[in-house]
Amino acid sequence: MKKLRFKSVQWFGCLVVAASITIAVSSNQALAATATTEPLRLEKTDLEDKIRGGWAGQMIGVSFGAPTEFRYLGRVIPEDQLPKWTPDRVLNSINQDDLYVDMTFFAVIDEKGWDATTDDFGAAFRDSKYALWHANYAARRALRRGVPATESGTPAVNPHVNDIDFQIEADFVGLLTPGMPNTATELAQRVGRVMNGGDGILGGVFVGGLYSAAFFQDDPRKILEASLALLPPESLYARIISDTLRWSADNPDNWLATWQLIEDQYGSRDVCPQGAGVAFNIDAHLNGAYIALGLLYGDGDFEKTIKISTRAGQDSDCNPASAGGVLGVVLGYERIPEKYKSGIAAIAQEKFAFTNYSFEDIVTRNIDKAVEAAIRNGGSITNGVIEVPIQSPVPAKVDLFEDYGQVKERIKPNDPRVKRTGNWTIESSSPGRNFKWTFANADEAGAEAQVDFEGSGVILTAAHRPNGGTVQVWLDGESQGVWDTYSEEGAENRWATKLDEAVWHRFGLAGGRHTLKVRVLGQPYTRGEVTSGGTGFSMQDIIVFHHEPAR
Repeated sequence: MKKLRFKSVQWFGCLVVAASITIAVSSNQALAATATTEPLRLEKTDLEDKIRGGWAGQMIGVSFGAPTEFRYLGRVIPEDQLPKWTPDRVLNSINQDDLYVDMTFFAVIDEKGWDATTDDFGAAFRDSKYALWHANYAARRALRRGVPATESGTPAVNPHVNDIDFQIEADFVGLLTPGMPNTATELAQRVGRVMNGGDGILGGVFVGGLYSAAFFQDDPRKILEASLALLPPESLYARIISDTLRWSADNPDNWLATWQLIEDQYGSRDVCPQGAGVAFNIDAHLNGAYIALGLLYGDGDFEKTIKISTRAGQDSDCNPASAGGVLGVVLGYERIPEKYKSGIAAIAQEKFAFTNYSFEDIVTRNIDKAVEAAIRNGGSITNGVIEVPIQSPVPAKVDLFEDYGQVKERIKPNDPRVKRTGNWTIESSSPGRNFKWTFANADEAGAEAQVDFEGSGVILTAAHRPNGGTVQVWLDGESQGVWDTYSEEGAENRWATKLDEAVWHRFGLAGGRHTLKVRVLGQPYTRGEVTSGGTGFSMQDIIVFHHEPAR
């Protein structure tokens, strides 16, 4: 495998490769940028090669890791458990959400231009037809129920606020903004708030920043440092990336030692309803550290990079997709090993699922929009050379969501503390892949369940199904309104049922004892012409959070 020869020039306080772009942000974006050196320059032919490499790297990385996705939770994947790579495996990328959701947002910029608003991105997302999960799923449900796009990713609406979702679809941000870190950050914040908040948005800022820097830097550590400069230093995301950089320096030849330090320090902070208090972890910051792990220990070797980001476990297809995409920009398409890219030519004209873009289409449109971004930000293109002034990095301004406390317990619906009245049935399911579920099912009006708990936060979870009905929720005797468990994925969709999904949640409760009650209304969910056609409620866990006493 080809190794990189690291070279550098000074770029916004970090070391960056010679022959590059940077950008001064336009005034209507309200970002300050200071040109501190001579503008960076990039041949348009090199820009094309790098953009092509970025999209190809994502396609290869996600296809490489797909067979192991969430099969290894809190443990490293043995190398002999990685499926053998064959060129035809890259076909998997055509139907991967890492690509088609990414392109949903790219299309908004492509069609509406650089001034597209959060509402524009939200509208495209709301009207999408593909299956979604976690923060994406919760946000689209909220959008379809009338929640504004500026609020659908907030913790009051979406308990998946810190999940990985925007992180895995933010690659387009950096591919559109080569050498323009602040422009990337502003775009990431505009899009990311549709489905995420806090670390979830910062995951998109981080990934966008990696790609932006990778156009002009071939040292992975310097690329990571450049993107770290875009994160608020006090954020959990900045802390985990800083620690990963430090631990890797302390253990330069032992990525497993660094992986263990990451796991010990950060592996149990997931607030996602499916991951809270269990080994499953879809937090943006933990999985972002696995991207960093692959880049740091991959030493510029494409195969080694995607293998390490995959073997770190958890979301083991999304993480090598981003790591592979970033390194694909560094290498350019021409230097991605033939072993991995040889299958792309056969599908280069095939449209990605739910999009109007093929590989060749997205590369062509990306080139045009990246040049447009450069000119928009004070640059120029002359005789095939793109030139733009440098931006000094400005940390993202994001409301952080880190005060939810620790998971105290997950109360199962068949726990004796859950007092049920009416006609309920208990069901258990253990389909493998590390998951086991218990349900309390009811569909008749008046069936109730009540539980007392002590904590500062609570999430009521249930299965969302095509026949899901409505329930009313009370906390400490006060009605919290009517909620539904209708899944809008379509009954014919194999992903139609969503498990361990939030019905209702609340953080920031006063300490002490609380009472949660839920009543089945025996009514279907309806919205205009949409109806669930059923009244079922499949209650799952009540997740309780608390703040540990000060020591």
